[in-house]
Amino acid sequence: MELKTWVAQLGDPRRAVVGLDFDGTLAPIVADPAAARAHPGVVPALAGLAPYLAGVVIVTGRPAELAVQYGGFAGVPGLERLTVLGQYGAERWDARTGELSSPEPPPGVAAARAELPGVLAAAPEGTWVEDKGRALAVHTRRTEDPGAAMELLREPVAGLAAAHGLVVEPGRYVLELRPPGVDKGAALTAYLAELDAHAVLYAGDDLGDLPAFEAVERRREGGHPGLLVCSGATTGERQVTELADRADLVVPGPEGVVELLADLAELLSPPARP
Repeated sequence: MELKTWVAQLGDPRRAVVGLDFDGTLAPIVADPAAARAHPGVVPALAGLAPYLAGVVIVTGRPAELAVQYGGFAGVPGLERLTVLGQYGAERWDARTGELSSPEPPPGVAAARAELPGVLAAAPEGTWVEDKGRALAVHTRRTEDPGAAMELLREPVAGLAAAHGLVVEPGRYVLELRPPGVDKGAALTAYLAELDAHAVLYAGDDLGDLPAFEAVERRREGGHPGLLVCSGATTGERQVTELADRADLVVPGPEGVVELLADLAELLSPPARP
């Protein structure tokens, strides 16, 4: 399905939602997650698009506060309909109010945090842990052989997660331990229900976005227009074929996503009066 075809199916755009991942979709993948920043075209593109829609939602595994900070989303005119769902929907930030809601993490995360250094004692040099508060991400991107390091750690990390009632979400050279029952599909579905949205476009780049893709596919089976976009791999990155094969469109990374958002805003904008 092309973008124009999806737009033609919308009816009223004010019942449509655009959902987006952050890292790899709005922000280029970098070796240090703390150094990630949204592509410079993201904020202008979203500010130009959001007023035509029911809402724009960013669904990310990051803490919501960090995604807002790294994206530069706070206080931007035109983004009043933006919501950021962090930690796979456990946290929420609304641009209209600037309010952040963040419940306490489950106890299993603290227990896994305490034991994780022992589990990683023999991990390859360059392995490191990103503490997300409600989740723990074991990164192998900085090791000599990131793929081999990830495979070496997959079983012991899974054992630690199971011992404390957590699940492991694999990604691009990362194994993330987090509570079960929270994923991007559930977060997106709840947000769409809240807004009584009829149509949705969702863009993502990694395995963590598969549940959101599946949620959109289920809605399409029920007659709701849905468009799936894969933010494809750029130079030096591995294409996530599981996502690309299910996408309606594959665009070249965050730059391609920005262009898509700008094209969508142009398609939705009313024609200029003569």
